[in-house]
Amino acid sequence: MPPQSSSVAKARYAFDGIRAQMRDLHTETIANLAMRAREIGDVIALWYGEGDMVTPAFIRDAAKQAFDDGLTFYIPNMRGYEPLIEALSEYQTRLHGQHIGIPRTTVTPSGMQALYFALELLVDVGTNVVYVAPQWPNIHNAIHLIGGEPRPCHLDFDGDWRLDLDKLFAMCNARTRAIFLSTPSNPTGWMASREEMLALLEFSRRTGIWIISDEVYARLYFDGEVAPSMLQVAEDGDRVLAVNSFSKAWAMTGFRLGWLTHPSGVADQLGAMTQYINSGSAGPIQAGANAAIRQGEPLVHEIRERIRTGLDLAYGKLAQLPGIILPTKPRGGMYAFFAFEGQDDSRKVCADILEKAHVGLAPGYLFGSSANAFLRMCVCRDAGQIETALDRMVGAMK
Repeated sequence: MPPQSSSVAKARYAFDGIRAQMRDLHTETIANLAMRAREIGDVIALWYGEGDMVTPAFIRDAAKQAFDDGLTFYIPNMRGYEPLIEALSEYQTRLHGQHIGIPRTTVTPSGMQALYFALELLVDVGTNVVYVAPQWPNIHNAIHLIGGEPRPCHLDFDGDWRLDLDKLFAMCNARTRAIFLSTPSNPTGWMASREEMLALLEFSRRTGIWIISDEVYARLYFDGEVAPSMLQVAEDGDRVLAVNSFSKAWAMTGFRLGWLTHPSGVADQLGAMTQYINSGSAGPIQAGANAAIRQGEPLVHEIRERIRTGLDLAYGKLAQLPGIILPTKPRGGMYAFFAFEGQDDSRKVCADILEKAHVGLAPGYLFGSSANAFLRMCVCRDAGQIETALDRMVGAMK
């Protein structure tokens, strides 16, 4: 035992006792920028992946009513509140044109936990997951946290973001348990085409490697009701897991609720994992989500148009800045992702914009080395606020 009189020794002893994967684990944040923003004041913060719309009343009222009705006990079915998983089955079947039965859905306390369940189901220490980058930093760190090796496959950039499938497949080996992609992507807005998804599915069927598809932004697609999805091409027996969330398309970030769509053959395992990891999601929260699924199509359309307007404003104004690198306008997601010629340090550029324009952006280095020069702007905001932020940037940087 270390000497009890020394707090430093105690801390070191505690550090030595934790798992190796935890020792270098830290949150990927914009804390320094946020602290400076508080000092400056009057900062328009567009760095978070969150809209500014309060969850609409029909969803909040459904959750309140569930509290009043006494839905405050454990939900017996570990995979979810029966009305909600029934609604999700109907919703996904209608949306994707493929029958997705009730046994294929597990509700989770957040989309992040749906993602974590997918990884926990597949990944052992010593195995790896190949993921498409630039990528939300939680993906790399969740793979590491479980004990797997995160292996980024970077999109090529030539004015647009493109996936080299041959490069992706070449990165897989005998230790690869899964390929992970986000489509539409956070932060780039890149989307896998149906043809690319079919190629991924054929590769999975041939090799036994699972496909984990993060489709949290799938409804925030500007060319139709839903972006191309692995659920449109895969069958129940395929090794495909689709991660989703109520956060973005239904303005429910604070509700912390998501779901995982999976082969029915792993439903029992996911139910058991739910029991042992979190014992299920809160009943009133699931009741609110049930209302979102059953009544929320007008809301999804409203949020999608809000983002489309914000993205059009961003591309119109940012094009006025000297040296701007604007990729092809995304067809989905909720971000403008851009860079400046000769400026490779996104941290410095974000700090400069914060000081000069009082606008907060997320530095691209958070999303991987291929995004070091890029800046992410969330455009799921009131159009007036977006326009003011852009005018400030143009005025300060022209």
